[in-house]
Amino acid sequence: MFEQTFKNIDDILHKDAGCGSELDYVEQTSWVLFLKYLDDLEKDRATAAELTGKTYTPIIAPEYQWNVWATPKTEDGKLDHHKAMTGDDLKDFVDQKLFPYLKRFKTEAERADTIEYKIGEIFSELKNRIQSGYNMREVINRIDELRFRTHAEKHEMSHLYEAKIQNMGNAGRNGGEYYTVRPLIKSIVRVVAPMIGQTIYDGAGGSMGFLCEGFMYLLNSKGGQDKLTTKDIELLQKRTFYGKEKKGLAYIIGIMNMILHGIEAPNIIHTNTLAENIADIQEKDRHDIVLANPPFGGKERAEVQENFPIRSSETAYLFLQHFIKILRAGGKAGIVIKNTFLSNTDNASVSLRKHLLESCNLHTVLDLPGGVFTGAGVKTVVLFFEKGAPTRKIWYYQLNPGRNLGKTNPLNENDLKEFETLQKSFGESENSWSIDVAGLETSTYDLSVKNPNKKEEAALREPQEILEEMKALDEESAEILNSILKLI
Repeated sequence: MFEQTFKNIDDILHKDAGCGSELDYVEQTSWVLFLKYLDDLEKDRATAAELTGKTYTPIIAPEYQWNVWATPKTEDGKLDHHKAMTGDDLKDFVDQKLFPYLKRFKTEAERADTIEYKIGEIFSELKNRIQSGYNMREVINRIDELRFRTHAEKHEMSHLYEAKIQNMGNAGRNGGEYYTVRPLIKSIVRVVAPMIGQTIYDGAGGSMGFLCEGFMYLLNSKGGQDKLTTKDIELLQKRTFYGKEKKGLAYIIGIMNMILHGIEAPNIIHTNTLAENIADIQEKDRHDIVLANPPFGGKERAEVQENFPIRSSETAYLFLQHFIKILRAGGKAGIVIKNTFLSNTDNASVSLRKHLLESCNLHTVLDLPGGVFTGAGVKTVVLFFEKGAPTRKIWYYQLNPGRNLGKTNPLNENDLKEFETLQKSFGESENSWSIDVAGLETSTYDLSVKNPNKKEEAALREPQEILEEMKALDEESAEILNSILKLI
């Protein structure tokens, strides 16, 4: 229905001097898309108020409403070319009037969990990069063709938007930074199995894929959306999903993604999660479920590391400490992390493994093959644990899809079926086994993946995969050298 519209918008932005990459296309499509969504939301709210005999007060002032500045129409429903701005007039209006007006919502909103606050936050973060007012007019006309009124329309829009996020991740960046492959997220959600009434948290949200998939899972958790009560729906909309994201663009994309999946005013905060001292986390701040794929690599400053008992320049290690602390007793987690976490012998890695095993039941480790994350060049594992009781036994599953994964041959849901089936009973197979924690060497707490049921065969790897791994290792070496140079 809408796929061609998205392609046409990309073609228009491609020829604009202000937009040079897939990243720009997503960013610029997002703000126009958001305003069209807001217009449809206001129409739905006005209709609902009318049906109940109430009066509806619009969020947006009349002169800034979509049908006034963006697409004024004639009586027969066509664009009124006499009233519709274009060229410099349109660009000047957007830059000098519309954006400043929308930014003010952030300071004027009553609370952070309102759609008004989200409007202000989004337009404080975004800039209009479309330099030609004529290109902007074309983009607006195309987006006006889109509809957000029915569930089917929103569902299709959310799929198309996620495809754009995936393309952005594939466009020469670390795909995992913005995008975690959806079959993996869905599998993690099904294994953790959240329930309505529990809170779900991702402190390294990116495009909020875990929260979106958690929402879709819970919508169908009682056998279909029509089986949910009004209280269930209100819980899911307002008091279930919580996220944080440090990067401005990822924050915007995450909010937009959740809105398109049907969450009207997502509880997403634009902040650096790691800047919060974990000693300050209280019971009221805790959550029942944590689902996350935190960023890898040493990127945090020394003063941020001081917020954690186990200090490390590896951001994923800081996030893991944060996630353990923010889980309620009995809470469950599914966390993606580099597989080197299981075996590294530095003090931080050993201390963190010890802390995880003593404070949580690390019941499952899913070992993922290379190529799951496009362009990341690293192998990853998923840690599934429950907080409260120490770990006695760990069940491992080594995912073996029988092919080399990559951009043209991605992970699919079928690849994870055996894992999900066996995980329910921690069954043993050629790809799965269990270990007793009592048998671990306590000087290292080495949790390396060592499959006793399978002979190791040297798999032939794709040249692209080898090159990506070499590039990642080079970057890691450069980072270590830079750290050493600073000490000299």
